[in-house]
Parts: sequence; structure tokens; C-alpha cells
Amino acid sequence: MSEEQLFTTPITEIIKKRLSVRTYLAQPLRPEIKEALRELFSSLKGPFGRNVRFNLIETELARMKSKANLGTYGVIRGASTYIVAVVEKSDHDLENYGYSLEKVILYATSLGLGTCWLGGTFKKSEFSKAIEQKDYEILPCISPIGYSNSNKSLIDSAMRFVAGSKNRKKWDELFFSYDFKHHLSESAAGKYLVPLEMLRLAPSASNKQPWRIVKDSDKTHFYLQHTKGYAKLMAYDLQRVDMGIAMCHFEMTA
Repeated sequence: MSEEQLFTTPITEIIKKRLSVRTYLAQPLRPEIKEALRELFSSLKGPFGRNVRFNLIETELARMKSKANLGTYGVIRGASTYIVAVVEKSDHDLENYGYSLEKVILYATSLGLGTCWLGGTFKKSEFSKAIEQKDYEILPCISPIGYSNSNKSLIDSAMRFVAGSKNRKKWDELFFSYDFKHHLSESAAGKYLVPLEMLRLAPSASNKQPWRIVKDSDKTHFYLQHTKGYAKLMAYDLQRVDMGIAMCHFEMTA
């Protein structure tokens, strides 16, 4: 499925519209929505290959089929369906994972659905059972998917405040010209102005925004600036997942 077929709305509008939804209506996904998502799952290929496996997991079916008690420690309310994805262990596995799952999330946004990246606050062993995770696969993240409930829970409001997801770093903190000594201005970005701005709006773990981009003539070089001590708090290096998300936003709007 080409991106022209996938998105009928301009991707820049979808990126601007996407936000983290933690409170959902008790309303199942329509069958045609599930079918469209599964079709996308089967056709997705990341920049480093086709090694990400997706599934739509419904909580009740998972409980009956796999005896999996899916949970998010109270962070997500009302969701009955999750996008669960595993990736084969390999070079750039986490980057490929972030790229691929973000494309699914943007597609879900285009369908009017809510999602939320979760990298730590979910019961990994239960979701692992539900997707029948293999020894050669890892499960870094999940996302609920469904219809947003306008009545936000207290924890939703609190987490939105703590994450500060609207507080984006400025251009001169993220984008550079030729080397890290020279900041890239918006006026000097040229044809990369929109892709870089869409990258700036990308979600990231704890809103750390670890990507740094150096523009060198017509080339852009992506660098990861790790947040000191952050990786030690997580089972996986989620900032590498963030780099994949950034790559997705950049490529889809370049």
C-alpha cells in the first residue's frame, strides 16, 4: 500500500493532529477499521527491512485465548484494543521499530483514532503472551487504539502535565549546519524546512527529543544525543526508538 493510497489527508496535518490519548470510550473498533489496520501491518517495511511483526490485541480475546491479563498500571483507561508489535533482534532493530510503529500510529490518527506510545507502563509479560513473542524478538512498546473520551481521567491530565509534550525544543537546539558549532536557521533550511519542523513535532519517550540533525548541503545526518542515565531506567534503549520515529516524520514529509 503506497503512502498516496494510505493517507487521503496531508501528512503534515495528521502529524499536527496526533496527540497521546490515555482515556478511551468503551466502543470497539469497527470491522473495516481492523481490516484496514491489518492490511497495513502486512505491507509495512521500515528503512532497515521488514522485521517488525504487528497484531491488534483485544483484551477479552487475549484473556480467553492466551490467559493474558493485559494491563497498563492504570495509565490507560477504557481501552479494549492495543497495537502490539515485536521486532527481531538485529542491528538497528529499535530504530526500525520506532519508524514502523509511528507510521501505524499516524495512519490510525488519519482514521480518527486515538493512540499513545507506552514504553514502560505496561505488563510486558502479559502482552508477550498475547502476541506469542519468540526468543529472537523483543517487545519495546505498545499503544492502545480506540476512540478518544473527552472526559479525561485525573491520571491522564497529570501525565500530560508531567510529560510536557507541548514543550518542544527550539530549532537552534536541534538542527545544525555542517557541524555542531553552527545552528541551522529556518530560513537556511530550504527544502528541508517542513520535514525538519515535522520531525520537531515527533513524540519521544518522556519528551526528551534526543535527535540532533546536521544539514550538509543536500544531505541530512541524524545523531542521537542520549539523555544521561535515561537508558538505565528502561528495559530497552527507547531513545533509539525515538530516532526511528524522527526518521518516519522526516521521510514522510521530505
